[in-house]
Amino acid sequence: MAPYQGEQMTDQVWKRDEIESPCLKLCSIHPVERICVGCLRSMEEIGMWSRMTPDERRAVMDELPTRAPRLRKRRGGRTTRQG
Repeated sequence: MAPYQGEQMTDQVWKRDEIESPCLKLCSIHPVERICVGCLRSMEEIGMWSRMTPDERRAVMDELPTRAPRLRKRRGGRTTRQG
C-alpha cells in the first residue's frame, strides 16, 4: 500500500468507509463505568467492532448518547446541601 500524501498511513485505519466508528482517538476506559471516555463504547464493543454487522454497529451508535451522563460525576456543592 502506497503512503497517503499529507496524512500518516496509521490515520487511514480510522477513516475506512466500510466501518463507521465513533472513535475519537481519546481512548481511556472509565474505571467505574467501564466504557471509553472518548467514544462511550464498552471494552467488549470496541473489541468486537470490526466483526459487527453494520446494523449491530448502528444499534450501538444509536445508544451511545444515552451513556454520556454516566461519566458525569457530581461533586457536591450547593445543590447537594440540605440546610
